[in-house]
Amino acid sequence: MRIGLLQCDDVAPELRERHGNYPAMFERLFTSVDATLEFRVWRCLDGEIPDDPEAVDAWLTTGSKFGVNDGLAWVADLETFVRRVWAAGRPLVGICFGHQLIAKALGGEVVKSERGWGVGMSFNRVTGRAEWMTPWQEGLDLVVSHQDQVVSPPEGSRVLAGSDFCPVYLMQVGETFLGVQGHPEFAKPYSADLMALRRDQVGAQRVREGLASLHAPVDDALMVRWILAFMRRALDARARS
Repeated sequence: MRIGLLQCDDVAPELRERHGNYPAMFERLFTSVDATLEFRVWRCLDGEIPDDPEAVDAWLTTGSKFGVNDGLAWVADLETFVRRVWAAGRPLVGICFGHQLIAKALGGEVVKSERGWGVGMSFNRVTGRAEWMTPWQEGLDLVVSHQDQVVSPPEGSRVLAGSDFCPVYLMQVGETFLGVQGHPEFAKPYSADLMALRRDQVGAQRVREGLASLHAPVDDALMVRWILAFMRRALDARARS
């Protein structure tokens, strides 16, 4: 399967030597689950927006320090492309910023949360069950780093997991779009270093709590299996139609 990675940010220069950049994080994790995957990267943050929704089999959108409500021209262009992917019936999975981008592009609402920063591990209840969620389990625990949240999913959405802190954590839109607020690609050491770098923004107490939470197990490989199963199911349905 050919996956188009829509890159919406770079790892901070201070952390890049140790952890690599975001495309490397995604490729390392996803190919650990399926070594046959092929990736092509578009640097959307530099205005490099794909021309053709059919250029790859499926699309994957990274997180970003930028927000979907920041009024940036490249974000608006990427929103337009997301709607083109939707119209074309290609699968797209949004991670964090990408999750919020899907919601906004398709008519949902994203706001800066009154609850403040989510950092470290997030612990979520799986409230729905879909065929591609194999193996299924009752919780979905991933690393997070976000202030914005989806508060109103687009029409035709199904919320599949959430918590009191982030009720719309995992959502499926129709049969081809999936969004998750967590970061399966973030390794725990990167999360710890990112919290340290953003300590003044996030706040000392929230960072302390976030660091403590990193001792918990993470469902990164499970989330990748779910994502790939979702993509393949959408592609199979498209091939049969």
